[in-house]
Amino acid sequence: MTRKYVLTINPGSTSTKVALFENEENVKQNNLSHSPEEIGRFERIADQYEYRKAIILDWLASENVNTEELKAVVGRGGPLKSMPSGTYKVTPAMVEDLKIGIQAQHASNLGGIIAKSIADGEGIEAFIVDPVSVDEFDEIARISGIPEIERKSLVHALNIKAVAYILAKEKGVDLEDLNLIVAHLGGGISIVPIKGNRIIDANNANDMGPFSPERAAGLPAGDLAKMCFSGKYAYGELKKKLVGKGGLVAYLGTNDAREVEKMILSGDGKAKLVFDAMGYQISKEIGASAAVLGGKVDYVVLTGGLAHSKRLTGYIEEHVGFVAPVVVKPGEDEMWALNQGYLRVLSGEAVKIYEDEVE
Repeated sequence: MTRKYVLTINPGSTSTKVALFENEENVKQNNLSHSPEEIGRFERIADQYEYRKAIILDWLASENVNTEELKAVVGRGGPLKSMPSGTYKVTPAMVEDLKIGIQAQHASNLGGIIAKSIADGEGIEAFIVDPVSVDEFDEIARISGIPEIERKSLVHALNIKAVAYILAKEKGVDLEDLNLIVAHLGGGISIVPIKGNRIIDANNANDMGPFSPERAAGLPAGDLAKMCFSGKYAYGELKKKLVGKGGLVAYLGTNDAREVEKMILSGDGKAKLVFDAMGYQISKEIGASAAVLGGKVDYVVLTGGLAHSKRLTGYIEEHVGFVAPVVVKPGEDEMWALNQGYLRVLSGEAVKIYEDEVE
């Protein structure tokens, strides 16, 4: 049986996205849903591994695809130890850190675990590509203002790097030779300066930078400290206000930018102010990234789900167009990006080994 497919796996909190690629072509894709009752019976995320793997294998069988037809398996990389970007072979050491949740317990940790299990059964390789823990910061970017807290690199690296590669290819230049600012605009917002194909700084989308549809992000520190010690909020409640119920949700009751735009069109002045404020803060962060690059910026790239909003991208372009030409590449296709990481390896990019790249 010919090995012709690359299986890509992207586990989320309530679903597992899967796709089969034949070279560049996405030939089959599905979003395998998991009910809260099914997921709730597992004490730890790592305990879901056999359950989710079985569902993926059932999906392959339903599509009349035998695992003997797979030539590689690529999983979404979870928050591992800090590491450079690239395509990584899934090793036993990586699997152990994914099981532990070395930086965080997150469904994406399952991507590499399941990928290796399926691949090992066929004697083929398993990989992850550009996990959120990609860290290519210049050392100066780590200084926060107090020694007890270090600025961290936790970004939407998979989509950011994929879009950067696309732009470089379209412009006919090597990504190493471009200075870019890429703004991933989604449920969380990551804005990064890229120099020499390195993400040299970033706002941690949970803690810093612009507010987003559901995250408060950067807040006045003194006022936040007062909230923390006011006695009005439990830790979990306050954490939810920062991530999950912040941003557009907190002000307007929805995390759907399309609904906000409908509110604006109906004459809702508050909705307009808040939505424009999000664009304002995104523009400020892009300006900060331009300073990191010394003003030498070739392109500003807007990507992610929010980049579908012409109102938002238009606002941002109006405010940052002086920095560099603005390129809009809306949406994010994580399955495609995972396959692209594998294809870059086939084209000669070196496969990285986790143990060699982390401390």
